Amino acid sequence: MAPIDMIRLAILVSGRGSNMSRLADAIKTFDIAVKITVVISNQSCAAINLAHDRGFPTRVINSQNFNSKADQESAIAEVIGDYKADYIFLAGYMAILSSNFVDHFAGRIINIHPSLLPAFKGLNTHQRAIDENAKIHGVSVHLVTDALDDGPIIIQAKLPLLANDNADSLAARVLR
Repeated sequence: MAPIDMIRLAILVSGRGSNMSRLADAIKTFDIAVKITVVISNQSCAAINLAHDRGFPTRVINSQNFNSKADQESAIAEVIGDYKADYIFLAGYMAILSSNFVDHFAGRIINIHPSLLPAFKGLNTHQRAIDENAKIHGVSVHLVTDALDDGPIIIQAKLPLLANDNADSLAARVLR
């Protein structure tokens, strides 16, 4: 069997960096043939600082510095190209990507979404699960398509809702 080439990964972030850190730790722990080539954020955030501290190349491509979403996404795509990323991983990236961007990278964008899709697409998933008295909740990793949180599911992890769960405690358990 031929050796597996190293997969080059760009990670897009917007927040704390917890998903990015877990992904980087898993790559290292399980000695997966993946290299994080660049971490890109759409705003200054803790995740970019954390990525820098971990030695990953970083870029902040803030939407406020562009005339349009298309211009910002073009800049993001250029950086992804410069770093020759094979795949793009959305790890807490809190912006909806345009159809043009998704089409350009079709089949190469992976998202971590904090619910058991197709349930609770979009935001506030933990509170919505509690409000609807869901019995189980969890996380989905899926391919990104034009439709919000609607691409083919790669893997899911489930956990029960507890009687004393609130949105914060549930979010912390899902993150683990």
